[in-house]
Amino acid sequence: MGKNWAIAVGINQYRYLQPLHYAVRDAAAMCDYFSHEVRFEQVYYFSDNSPPIQQDYGPPLDSVPTFTTLRRFLRSRFEQPFLQTGDNLWFFFAGHGIRHEDRDYLMPIDGDPGEVEGTAIPLSYVTERLRRSGADNVVLLVDACRNEGRRAGVGVGEEVQQGVITLFSCSPRESSYEIEQLQQGAFTHTLLQGLRLQGEGNCATVERLDQYLREHVPELSRRYNKPRQTPYATVEPAAKYHLILLPRQATLRDAETLKMAAYKAETERSFELAEQLWVRVLAVSPADSDAIAGIRRLARTPAESSPARPDLVSSSETRTVGERSTSTPQLGHRSLGLSRRRLLQLGGLGVASTGVAVLAKWISQDPPPSPINSLKPPASPNPLKSFEFTVATMNAKNEIQRQTKQGRVLEKDLGDEVKLEMVPIKGGSFTMQSDNGEPPRPVTIKPFLIGKHEVTQAQWKAVTGSSFPSSFKGSNYPVDSVSWDDARKFCDQLSNKTGLKFRLPTEAEWEYACRAGTKTPYHFGETITPELANFNRRHGETTTPVGHFGVANAFGLYDMHGNIWEWCSDPVWIDGLEKRVLRGGSWTSPLNLCRSSHEGYATPTIRESYHGFRLVCDTLLKI
Repeated sequence: MGKNWAIAVGINQYRYLQPLHYAVRDAAAMCDYFSHEVRFEQVYYFSDNSPPIQQDYGPPLDSVPTFTTLRRFLRSRFEQPFLQTGDNLWFFFAGHGIRHEDRDYLMPIDGDPGEVEGTAIPLSYVTERLRRSGADNVVLLVDACRNEGRRAGVGVGEEVQQGVITLFSCSPRESSYEIEQLQQGAFTHTLLQGLRLQGEGNCATVERLDQYLREHVPELSRRYNKPRQTPYATVEPAAKYHLILLPRQATLRDAETLKMAAYKAETERSFELAEQLWVRVLAVSPADSDAIAGIRRLARTPAESSPARPDLVSSSETRTVGERSTSTPQLGHRSLGLSRRRLLQLGGLGVASTGVAVLAKWISQDPPPSPINSLKPPASPNPLKSFEFTVATMNAKNEIQRQTKQGRVLEKDLGDEVKLEMVPIKGGSFTMQSDNGEPPRPVTIKPFLIGKHEVTQAQWKAVTGSSFPSSFKGSNYPVDSVSWDDARKFCDQLSNKTGLKFRLPTEAEWEYACRAGTKTPYHFGETITPELANFNRRHGETTTPVGHFGVANAFGLYDMHGNIWEWCSDPVWIDGLEKRVLRGGSWTSPLNLCRSSHEGYATPTIRESYHGFRLVCDTLLKI
């Protein structure tokens, strides 16, 4: 297994800024985790009262995180590489962050907000120095913007840091909060919980850790009556969103995901990235034949011109993930020429000796493997199928206009002739509205799959083996009277049955999917009629079968307005009690409650005849 080094910085007693209470405690807790729980080889700790740091290349280093100390450490320690491919370097910062002149800065203990450029450290400088370590995986954990972002107007997080994985404690225009009852920051408390998870659903990958933070930090903040705080990540290159952070907790399924990313990197001739990903596969599955074959192909790749630092090449592709931006650089080509010395280095990464021996033998064999440009990854077991649907819109005269469109769908056979259809949604940005007094806010969404219909009673029975006691019976009717807890349990059962990861949508994902590019109150237009949707008891005291009206939005999704309220994953806190968000309105709802932007909520254990749900699935399918 590769080496792991870490740096942790925590600052309470700022000289020219509002002091913090638990930043030092947060950094100390991270150091304890790095040093004793996952046993990193080297951990550097900077705080108000930390002891001098013993170094192997000079005298002890002052550990008080002043501007001079931190700049000197970053300059001198990272002048020459000391790590290599397969190694990880983690940087944790708990303190104030600030945005100045379109740049993100971390504030040292003597940082002066009146003279940012001369007393603060640009986040881009930190990442540039960390990349010089030689580690192919640099992880930045930034618990900053702690109220300072509000005073300054905007906190850190606007810049995409090239070549690193960055997890921010809050979104750019939010603040990061400390929880007095926990004596920790909300982000760090949740981060440590996520890193410590074991078994199914652990946070071994960047993707799962990011999702865990985005779900649980807002929940924790609301529980302790703090304003909204939503972590987000910038991942560059984007393929590293599936990277394995904690190999001991990873599964073979995680390795399969990395394999697809490695194949893609090879076909795009991003050889540096491909090698990194194949090495990460070997760390989880030491004798994996696909990884061995991949590295063998790379060893035979002809030398090509390349920049000295491929990870510094400007990005040409950007995709969005949750409330984050991820960029994919076009990496320069280089000659890999993996030698036997390199194989010994792979052995040092923890790749089993058997795997190294096999790899050495394969690389030395003739004839050479197939060229990269003929490489084809394994065919997806779940190909998308085409389907035709009708989109209805209402013009200014409230006349219904219809047009036929083509879409694609992922179809899963649940048994007993029951199908589940999931529609791929491309990522993008939109302005999320609010009915609770919050101003509209821009949101970016990563690609995902969402149910073409609400979950039906037939699908429920096919997955669980039993019928749910819905109020309105019918195999093609939506399952109703479902609590949020019931829906979450169903997602887990379906995930186990299919091998894909199903979950409830976030309300941002739900609204993005519902709007399908529209800005009107309903995806149909300014209003809707009983000819298009089931609302306000206009079709009697009952739900209607899914797809009953035969019209969808521009994404090919049916019944997004009315019929049944749909549970979302987001928690809200009302009068100190935890609720869960519902979207879309139902057969009982007046027209205004069926708007794309309307947010309902209910206790997660309650079951009502107008509560159901729609599924979301994260996938690697190119959509």
